Amino acid sequence: MMPTISVEQSLIRKLLAAHGCHHDAGELADKLPLLGTDIDRCDDEILDIEIFPNRPDLLSGETLSRAIRNFIHHEMAEPELHITEGDVTMSVDPKLIDIRPVILGAVVRNVDISELGVSPDKFIKSLMDHQEKLHFALGRGRKKASIGVHDLAKITPPFRVKAVSGDTEFIPLAMSTPMSLTEILVKHPKGIDYANLLKEFSEYPVIVDANDNVLSFPPIINGEHTTVTDETTEFFIDVTGWDLRSCEASLTLIALQLQEYGGIIETVAVKDCHGMTKHYPQKNAIEHSLSTDLLNGLLGISLTDKQITTAINRMGGKFIARDKGNLLIEMPRWRFDILHPVDLVEDIAIGHGYEDIGVDVPQSPMTAQARPDNNLLRRIRDSMQGLGMMQIQSLTLSNDHDQFEVMRWKNVGEVTRITNPITIEHTMLRQHLMPGLLRLLSTNRHHDLPQSVYELGTVVRSHQNQSRLAFLVAERSGGFAAVRGRIQAFLRDLGADQYEISPLPDGEGPWLAGRAAKIVVNGNHIGCFGEIDPVVAEQFELKVPMNGAEFSLGELMNSIYDPV
Repeated sequence: MMPTISVEQSLIRKLLAAHGCHHDAGELADKLPLLGTDIDRCDDEILDIEIFPNRPDLLSGETLSRAIRNFIHHEMAEPELHITEGDVTMSVDPKLIDIRPVILGAVVRNVDISELGVSPDKFIKSLMDHQEKLHFALGRGRKKASIGVHDLAKITPPFRVKAVSGDTEFIPLAMSTPMSLTEILVKHPKGIDYANLLKEFSEYPVIVDANDNVLSFPPIINGEHTTVTDETTEFFIDVTGWDLRSCEASLTLIALQLQEYGGIIETVAVKDCHGMTKHYPQKNAIEHSLSTDLLNGLLGISLTDKQITTAINRMGGKFIARDKGNLLIEMPRWRFDILHPVDLVEDIAIGHGYEDIGVDVPQSPMTAQARPDNNLLRRIRDSMQGLGMMQIQSLTLSNDHDQFEVMRWKNVGEVTRITNPITIEHTMLRQHLMPGLLRLLSTNRHHDLPQSVYELGTVVRSHQNQSRLAFLVAERSGGFAAVRGRIQAFLRDLGADQYEISPLPDGEGPWLAGRAAKIVVNGNHIGCFGEIDPVVAEQFELKVPMNGAEFSLGELMNSIYDPV
């Protein structure tokens, strides 16, 4: 799932006008998708877009406008941050090295939203929304990075980050009375949501000022007294977590958002867990080296220095020089997605324009034959369509809850897990298709019945791809007889004359007890079908009768003669 943002066109118009750029909603709708967004709505009032996971620097109207100035209006890019050296310091307790080791800070002064005529309520909402989007995109649910934004006028530097017991009390955000850290973890809404991040520890991190007032209990909640209001002009930003790149990018992007309102970014001197002092945010751009051969080989064309300069400027970077067959390029520190030279090739291609790369015709003839399994797939699709089914394609990423716990299926062989999942909903590669169909019908539960869908897709079992078929029907009059009739029609369409249908043991899969069966064709167990147990359906917020089936395409191919 991609993060989405909704921005008023008036805000974009004001931010662009402050830099001498004329805003055209029609032009934006045409060109913005090339930058890495899917537009849901773009009219004179609202811009609703989905941001690709590799561009977290576009997750606020303010940082998006900064990118638009380079990409559409060709403003000269400034990959270096405008930062002044500040006098605020923050020291970190060495004990936090095993609790929350990465801790950064920044100060932004002289923020004035009145210059652009932005209402305080909308500004604060935009700031809060940006934080939550970054928590999702970079913070991985606040584990890698969590952000706190405070009214600097209400606190007194220097700041300290220390490990304390669960008995420590302060007034958390949205509360009026003090709560202990332990109480926050079990009673406060944010504590309940993120307590799992601190469940292994007997001590917890807190950020305090010179008067020992608690600013924040990261990664859970800020203190009530530091709340940003419509009178706030000076900000202190803290970012804590386990991943330095995620924390640094989050810190920089919040500071950039405030800088769009005239804010002056100041460094904070942080004495870390190891006793080393570093200043954040860092202003210098990151220099990358890109092989000319790699660029030309992937693009299929050779670009001039002028073309490369223009292309990389549109993406917010700067072309420095050629050096012994390599291109030296500076990109902003907040471009979190630049991990490999191939990422730079992609940026140059986007900046130059895919439409201007040209076309190439293969010099050698290409011959191919249809795969044998395509015949079976075509016949399956024809049969499903004849049964009134609509084909869908769901995500191959899933989670243990959907695949096993709710569905009552045991894992088949080893589970292929995601090392660094974006969300808790996408932690593994699926072993079954049926949970995805249930999720789809859950999304469409407010639409009229009947709803009939099927999927031909890939699952991963013991780290090997396998092809499967599943269908699901939601209908008020449906039952076991209905789904059995569909199975018989399906097998007849495929030419399976000899098959056996026998009852499944109760509790084996998502099926209602006594209303499920397995299918054996020519001695091969090809799949199961039946009515969905209402207990399972309710886990997906579905309350209508449903029936369905799931098959192994491999076993189908081994069991059914293909006349083609």
